Amino acid sequence: MKKDERHIETAVIHGGYDSKDMLGSLTPPIFQTSTYTFATAQQGEKRFAGEEEGYIYSRLGNPTVKILEERIAALEHGERGLAFSSGMAAVSAVLIALTKANDHILCSSGLYGCTYGLLTMLQDKYQISHDFSSMDTEENIRNKIKPETACIYVETPINPTIRLIDLKMVAKIAREYNIPVIVDNTFSTPYLQQPLKLGCDVVLHSATKYIGGHGDVIAGLVVGKKDFLDTIAMTTQKDIGGVLSPFDAWLLLRGMKTLPIRMDRHCDNAEKIVEKLKDHPKVTAVYYPNKNHFNEQNTDKQMKRGGGVISFEIHGSKEEVQQLLNHLSFIKIAVSLGDAETLIEHPATMTHAVIPEETRLEMGITDQLIRLSAGLESWEDIWKDLEQALNKI
Repeated sequence: MKKDERHIETAVIHGGYDSKDMLGSLTPPIFQTSTYTFATAQQGEKRFAGEEEGYIYSRLGNPTVKILEERIAALEHGERGLAFSSGMAAVSAVLIALTKANDHILCSSGLYGCTYGLLTMLQDKYQISHDFSSMDTEENIRNKIKPETACIYVETPINPTIRLIDLKMVAKIAREYNIPVIVDNTFSTPYLQQPLKLGCDVVLHSATKYIGGHGDVIAGLVVGKKDFLDTIAMTTQKDIGGVLSPFDAWLLLRGMKTLPIRMDRHCDNAEKIVEKLKDHPKVTAVYYPNKNHFNEQNTDKQMKRGGGVISFEIHGSKEEVQQLLNHLSFIKIAVSLGDAETLIEHPATMTHAVIPEETRLEMGITDQLIRLSAGLESWEDIWKDLEQALNKI
C-alpha cells in the first residue's frame, strides 16, 4: 500500500516513521540534543551551504520534530509540514513570510483574539493593513480584495461564533487574483476537514488543542507546498526562532495516534449537548455546524462532522453569564479546547478581550456568548452539570 493511499486512521499512527530506521523502536525516540557533530570540517561546510543533507542544530531541524512534520503533512495531504513552539508562532511565521510593508491581508469576519492582536501589530508597525469579510458570497470577497492584498486568512469554523466559510469558493476566487489562502484548521483537525484538498494553499493548527488532545503541550503546525515551507524554514522560523522542542513533538506524536477516536467522541458529545441546549428556556441561540443547524450546505461539502466546540447565548447580562460559569461543578473554566476535559469560557472577556467592543460585536461576539469545548466524559454528566448551572441564573 502506498503511503498516500492510507486512511487517516492509519496515517496518524504510522505517518513519517519507520521503526527500522531507529533500531526497531516502536515509539519514535526523543532526540534531546541541541546540536549535532560533523565527521569533518568539510562536512560541516557542506551542510551549512546546503550541499549535503543532515542535521546541524536543533533550531534548524531535529529527528523527532521531523517525524511530526512528516506526519501532519501526510494527514493534511501537503508536501511539507513545519512545527512551531505555539499556534501563534505558526500564524506569525506564515503571515510575516507572505507580507511586506504596505501589503494588505483579507480575513474572515471573526478571528482568534491573538491573531487579531498580531494583525493590529503588523498594521501599527509595518502598515500591513487588514480587512474583514463575511465571505458568504463571491461578491463580498471580491469587493474587499485590493491590488496590495498579499493573502487571504480564514478561520472555519470561526472562533468562537462557529460560522463556516465555503473554502472552495474562497480558493476559486483567490486563484483568479493569484493570492494564497491560509486556513486555520484548529477546530476541525485534518480528521474532519482538509483545506488543501479544497484548493487552499496553507493550513495551520494550534496543535495545543485537538492534535495534542491532553492539555499538556503548547505547539503549532503548518502544512503547504514544499517551496513555500522551505522558505519559511530558512527565514521566519529559523531567524525568529519559534521552533518546537523534541519532547513536545513527542507528546504530539503520542496524542495524534488517538485523534480519530477522540474526535468522534468529541463530536458525539457535542451533538447531544446541542440538542439539549436548544430546548432550554435560558438559551436564546446555539451555534454548531451540523445538518440540523445553519450552514448545512457548507458542512456537508467540506466537513466530515461538526466538531467538538459549541457556542451558545443565554438570556441575561455579562454578570449572569459569569454566574453560570461559577456555578459549574466539574466543567472547567479555561480558555483552551480539544482536551479530554470539558472546558468553558466567556470569549468577550477572555479569548477575544483584546478586540475592541465595536469590532467584537460586529463579529457576533456578544456579552451573552459562551464557548464550550465538549470533552470525553459521559455526555449525560456534561449536560447535568450545564443544566444545573443554567437553572441557577
